[in-house]
Amino acid sequence: MYEAHATVIGNIVNNPIKRELSNGEQLLSFRMASNARRLDHSTGEWVESGTLFLTVNCWRKLVAGVEASLRRGDPVIAYGQLRSHEYRGRDGIERRDLEMRASAVGPDLGRCTAQVTRWSQMRNTGDRFGAEVQVPAGDGLGENVAAASTAPPRTTHPEHADA
Repeated sequence: MYEAHATVIGNIVNNPIKRELSNGEQLLSFRMASNARRLDHSTGEWVESGTLFLTVNCWRKLVAGVEASLRRGDPVIAYGQLRSHEYRGRDGIERRDLEMRASAVGPDLGRCTAQVTRWSQMRNTGDRFGAEVQVPAGDGLGENVAAASTAPPRTTHPEHADA
């Protein structure tokens, strides 16, 4: 079994599934797809060159953050340890699945926007996921949970600011 750390950019292909294990730990898993494209220099067009599918497994605080923030179809960036899992299917054919034990998962902010709710802010207010929480500006450090949003990004350009 080969193990390496990698970052994969793609989309979630199923709604994340949370399970409680017999030892009390929680595991949240989802499948993601990463599409590779390359530039065909002879035509000048982008060409699809395959799709990588993998199972992403989340543990500890990552379970709550991903469960509250990400859904099927969301663009994500996942970082973690890759493992190749070999097994025999019900049809008797040997199969191989790529799995990631995620260290970090978040929305791909190049393809969506997100509102950040810090763990420390939730502890201070006693708030739970799903409620609107205002986070003070300038609180640069801390643990974050991002919720994907379709709201337009705020601008800091003066020519776009309301007078």
